[in-house]
Amino acid sequence: MPAKWVYNFGAGEADGRAAMKNLLGGKGANLAEMAAIGMPVPPGFTVTTEVCTHFYDHDRSYPEELRAEVEEAVGLIESRVGAKFGDAKKPLLLSVRSGAR
Repeated sequence: MPAKWVYNFGAGEADGRAAMKNLLGGKGANLAEMAAIGMPVPPGFTVTTEVCTHFYDHDRSYPEELRAEVEEAVGLIESRVGAKFGDAKKPLLLSVRSGAR
């Protein structure tokens, strides 16, 4: 099992790299690499491919730690862009993309 389920990227930083394609999927690995080398990538996060494996190996349930990791990742995006998820005046807009190994 991975030590973490969510990998952040943006603001010139990234938890992952291109070499982590099996864990982050192609899109996630490439976004992490672009952010790490300083390209202007909007902040975001990738849920690892291991979450899907866990889901099917554990009676269609998510890892216990996943919710807290996603909430922390959303909080990081909020602080980077100055918007808040669910806020009526300055909402944080998110895009969700699917991916695979």
